[in-house]
Amino acid sequence: MFSHVMVGTNDLEASKKFYDAVLGTLGISPGFIDDDRRIFYVSPTGAFAVTDPATVDAWHAAGVANGGTTCEEPPGVREGGLGKMYLAYLRDPSGNKLCALHRMA
Repeated sequence: MFSHVMVGTNDLEASKKFYDAVLGTLGISPGFIDDDRRIFYVSPTGAFAVTDPATVDAWHAAGVANGGTTCEEPPGVREGGLGKMYLAYLRDPSGNKLCALHRMA
């Protein structure tokens, strides 16, 4: 496993607005900017998970409303080699691609 993920940005304030909103839908507190101009979001486990389609939709809507752009298909059910999943894709204000998913039974 890994301890953290870090992505780059060209606009720290726009990225903070975006990630505060997107991660806020998952109950994660707003990020803080350290002395080195980095934004950090901390959860008790360090894991990022989405539990159901409604949360995936809220995550996607928060991202689009706060400077992100939708990419790929709209949020919805997809089937493949890993089974049936409800997926949503976004690009953050710096163009990094993100995905939220819920594995369906």
